[in-house]
Amino acid sequence: MTKIALVTGANKGIGYETARLLAEQGMTVLVGARDEELGATAAAALGARFVRLDVSDDDSIARAAELVAAEYGRLDVLVNNAGITGSVEGARGGPSRTSRAALRQVFETNVFGLVAVTNAFLPLLRKADAARIVNVSSEVGSFTSMTDPANPLSGMAAIVYPTSKTAVNMITVMYAKELAGTGIKVNAAVPGHCATDLTRHTGDRSATDGATVSVHLATLPADGPTGRLLTDGGRQLPF
Repeated sequence: MTKIALVTGANKGIGYETARLLAEQGMTVLVGARDEELGATAAAALGARFVRLDVSDDDSIARAAELVAAEYGRLDVLVNNAGITGSVEGARGGPSRTSRAALRQVFETNVFGLVAVTNAFLPLLRKADAARIVNVSSEVGSFTSMTDPANPLSGMAAIVYPTSKTAVNMITVMYAKELAGTGIKVNAAVPGHCATDLTRHTGDRSATDGATVSVHLATLPADGPTGRLLTDGGRQLPF
């Protein structure tokens, strides 16, 4: 039976490459994107199905879940890839320059949207034989990494994006606990510093490199881990 996979924020970058690699594995891939033109173009290039999905809009999420339920009846893979670093004043820079508006903007997509999408699609994931949920995180959300003087990231002092990914890590653990014994595995993926629009193309890894982490977790065997923060080849990182 062909597996059904939904990737949010899949019109470009790591999300697009994740969708491409899952399609290469023979899955029916649903390209989730809020921009209809960009999403439809990406889906056409991949031979995939476009699903309009704005993770910050509950009505959009509900309509997407209804469409998947009506067309496919289940969901085997959910990759919560959509994420932003923020565009309003106070989104970047040190903690003392952080604004309430910046926190709201980023958490709306990276945290609240992730939970809303997961909950909306969970009934369909439960109908699959062994569903996989992949939450795209970052090493900057790891307390251990950010406080280790030997880690190049430890010099970073910012609140908005890092704390949103710390929240994603805890959310991952809590879903894994609730879904233990169901056959559904929930893990957080660390794609690394990839050259994408989100990093202003400053990364030392490609979007494809980052996507391979999500794909690995989306295709874990029955004895694979759950509730973990993982990177290349399934290597576990500390929270």
